[in-house]
Amino acid sequence: MASIILQNISKWFSSNQVIKNVDLNIKDGEFIVFVGPSGCGKSTLLRIISGLEDLNEGTVLIDDLDVTDKIPYDRGLSMVFQSYALYPHMNVFDNIGFSLKTSGVNSDILKTKVGEVAKILQLEDLLHRLPKQLSGGQKQRVAIGRAIIRKPKAFLFDEPLSNLDAALRVEMRLEISKLHKELGVTTIYVTHDQVEAMTLADKIVVLNEGKIIQIGSPHRLYNYPKNLFVAQFIGTPKMNILEVSHENILSSNQIQFLDNTVTIPDVKLEKKNYLIGIRPEHFNVSRESEFIFEPKIDLVENLGNEKIAYIKIDNHEISAKISSQNKIENIIGFNSKDIFLFDENGKRIKS
Repeated sequence: MASIILQNISKWFSSNQVIKNVDLNIKDGEFIVFVGPSGCGKSTLLRIISGLEDLNEGTVLIDDLDVTDKIPYDRGLSMVFQSYALYPHMNVFDNIGFSLKTSGVNSDILKTKVGEVAKILQLEDLLHRLPKQLSGGQKQRVAIGRAIIRKPKAFLFDEPLSNLDAALRVEMRLEISKLHKELGVTTIYVTHDQVEAMTLADKIVVLNEGKIIQIGSPHRLYNYPKNLFVAQFIGTPKMNILEVSHENILSSNQIQFLDNTVTIPDVKLEKKNYLIGIRPEHFNVSRESEFIFEPKIDLVENLGNEKIAYIKIDNHEISAKISSQNKIENIIGFNSKDIFLFDENGKRIKS
């Protein structure tokens, strides 16, 4: 296990700076998830940590040792890629044990270690099979097994579940989470899927345009987003954002909003434009809510345990996530405690 520290990391591709002065401290044994939109720099940053990508400025420390100029093998890390990259002519046993075999480990020790890894990943009955005889989830477990057997200082996962169907992704998320709890190895995981980030991470690192926007626990990022970007990136469906004109500011803490005079405590509003955020799951159909309005419902998606209503009101389009046990009629409610307030530049004022 290892701590990993990034100091002032910058990376250019020609004249395009893709990583911009990144500082990050990853503690020994943490499960860190890099998340962000395509092109934000998350995979590039992971490859810089692994040594597969050179950096232009900055320092990479592993257990306080400067490894900036070291090749990947000398960093003691194991990486699992989006593509399984298994040797097609080798069976599962040989794929898992390949790195030990090439380093000269004798056959008895090799057999023992491959057996231990196969047991952890429930691959014991598949050791004789070739990759073409495996399902996608089984192939990914073999790829993880190949990484585990080296007993690395840290695991690096680069969107490892992207090639799997929805059910397998859920299954493999659980496997990876259990694996981390069992082994306790420092893990950095890259994904564009914020559901994966929320369910796996001790801490999430949200990136955009080569910069770290916010770092925090899933709870922290969901409930206390730093700005509009994080607020809309974390949560499914994404947070509703409604523009409020300065004309709708009634007093230092009151806004005319969704057919209601809404009081927002602990703020001091000015006569200027604001952005109001409400997560779809914070709407309800209770008349006992602080505030209610009559929506025009364009569409309802029934997802089994819940349904999502797409609503138009005051030229705004919003979505509301409601339990399937509740009937959506002509009333939608919300409460002041669930309101997120941002200035017109997207900086959070209150949540």
